[in-house]
Amino acid sequence: MWHKLFPYVYERYLARQIYWSFLFILFALIALFVFFDFIGEMGDTNESYSSLVAFITVLLRVPSRMVEIMPIAVLIAGIYTFASMASQSEFTVLRVGGLHTEKAAWSLLKMALPLAVLILVMSELVGPFTENLSKNVRLSALNSGREALQLKSGAWIKDKLRNSQGEVIDGSRYINVGAIETNGSIRGLRMYEFDKNHRLLSSRTAELVEFKGEGVWDLRKVTETQFKELPASHPLDPSFSTRITKVDQLTIRTEVNPQLLGALLIKPDRLSILDLFSYINHLQENKQDYQRYAISFWKKIIYPFTVIVMLMLALPFAYLQTRSGGIGYRVFGGIMLGISFQLFNSLFSHLGLLGEWPAWLSSIIPASIYLILALIGIRWVSKV
Repeated sequence: MWHKLFPYVYERYLARQIYWSFLFILFALIALFVFFDFIGEMGDTNESYSSLVAFITVLLRVPSRMVEIMPIAVLIAGIYTFASMASQSEFTVLRVGGLHTEKAAWSLLKMALPLAVLILVMSELVGPFTENLSKNVRLSALNSGREALQLKSGAWIKDKLRNSQGEVIDGSRYINVGAIETNGSIRGLRMYEFDKNHRLLSSRTAELVEFKGEGVWDLRKVTETQFKELPASHPLDPSFSTRITKVDQLTIRTEVNPQLLGALLIKPDRLSILDLFSYINHLQENKQDYQRYAISFWKKIIYPFTVIVMLMLALPFAYLQTRSGGIGYRVFGGIMLGISFQLFNSLFSHLGLLGEWPAWLSSIIPASIYLILALIGIRWVSKV
């Protein structure tokens, strides 16, 4: 497999140097972020949430951190490798041997593909799983297994209104979740149902909710208040009758599931592409704003390919002579380039959200800018 992917000796040599440098730099950056994350968690430690548990929760976040760090690590590794080869005239020998710029760029493209696949696997499979596990470990220690929502009013989600037979009818339903336990059940549920004219039909509270699958919720200790408008002499002076019903158990049908609720509790950039796609569809069907999640969706699709851009940015450093600066200066320049890319990535996400740009456009602009810079740099050094 190794020889099929890199059939030439110089390709295997370059790949070995870049991959080893990448692993070393990635480990160093992860260790740095783990240290800072652990320091941040120390402020929440108590008798149940010990330093050991806090350290475990931080370690479980490492895959998600790796996804964020990998493009920068690839850029620094590429710059370090090429700068080292340039300082020892190794790359000059390769150029004399017939390695032109286009061929070097094609070789780097092949080296970037395994790293892109690694980012995709960490982002879609390992990262969301360990992130959810980290959250559950932390909450189990802090809140006895119960999710403490950041908003005092709980988390709100919109749903379609259904009749007693479970059929969708005109109207809307708003669900408020007070707390989510680690097993997926809900504590402190409030539900408000409105007709197509936005008049309140009923309100419902439940102490406990369990998911039964197939879009079925099992509500326990339910208090339901139904409102019915009575004939009035004047439209500005309406009157209503209310009926309060209390039952120990009630079954309802809904499109809301634990995955959709989990999307409310986890940052969009930590969700998988499938979870984001499912939640965006839910928001679209309920005519809610989904721009923020759409931007995160497109960013996660484009993000694995940023390693290609990073290696293209590193290639011009192989053509610089030793007198133009030492390896340390070039590595520092690589760090600044990587940080600036992350800043531009966040900046255009916010600009796209504020300006209501197409989600794919605000996601692809930063990578496109740096790809253009890389191509300009490659073209410039190819004339040297």
